[in-house]
Amino acid sequence: MQYVGNVIRPPSEADSIILQVTVGCSYNKCTFCGAYKDVRFALKDEEAIRQDLLFARRYCRNANRLFLADGDVLILSQKRLIRLFLLIREHLPRINRISLYGNARAIRGKSAAQLSELKSLGLSRVYMGLESGCDLVLGSIDKGETAKSQCAAAASIRQAGIFLSITALLGLGGVSLSERHAVETGKVLAAMAPHQIAVLTLIPLENTQLGRDVLSGKFVLPGPDLILQELYLLLYQLTGIRCQFHANHASTYLPLAGRLPKDRDELLKRIQQAMNGAVALVPEQRRAL
Repeated sequence: MQYVGNVIRPPSEADSIILQVTVGCSYNKCTFCGAYKDVRFALKDEEAIRQDLLFARRYCRNANRLFLADGDVLILSQKRLIRLFLLIREHLPRINRISLYGNARAIRGKSAAQLSELKSLGLSRVYMGLESGCDLVLGSIDKGETAKSQCAAAASIRQAGIFLSITALLGLGGVSLSERHAVETGKVLAAMAPHQIAVLTLIPLENTQLGRDVLSGKFVLPGPDLILQELYLLLYQLTGIRCQFHANHASTYLPLAGRLPKDRDELLKRIQQAMNGAVALVPEQRRAL
């Protein structure tokens, strides 16, 4: 496979073939994200993509899932996306799940009919980064979105019958907005009613503006106790929805996973135990992105 730069995929795509369709992110302004800071956004040549599909057909015979990288494949025109999905069907007919990252702007750029068409061609799952449901936090990280605009994008994916996975990021409000960030994020997640929620914890990166703000003291990073409180407050808002809940990313202090609403009370109890010191946290040196 011909990869350019960092190729990033969600944890649940660990067993998927990774097909790089775009390089980098077309937005690339979020102050916390360092994944593509040194890469100019570009569309990969269709012939290069075809060669990668031929490689996958020959050497990835046991895989039946495909993840389309990098961070912004859905930004492609509908015409080009249709050609891509037909090419996948031609060369990898055994694939039964195609997934990709979709930012809210790209999702809103597709009509309901276009999203339904992509589903009919094999698009099974969209991963969207909410990050925060608090507009003050979204503004501070230059997300270019509001809670309302992201809820609209989430609704479009759900209405198209596509599996929706939403990511939120603990710690993103710093100390000053910690409680508001957690509560409002939980409320927005409940309103979105995704099929899966993935909660990560902020780890500042040196190549980002937020990382530099931490070093200068402009942004005060919440400690483990405050992060646990955020996790509790966020989960507490998640009533009336059925979904998978994952807070077991490598960045977390307290790995949790379960199904809502079935496991909600037990998960909240586990967080309380950790807050009281009865459950050990992941050591700082073992946390990673």
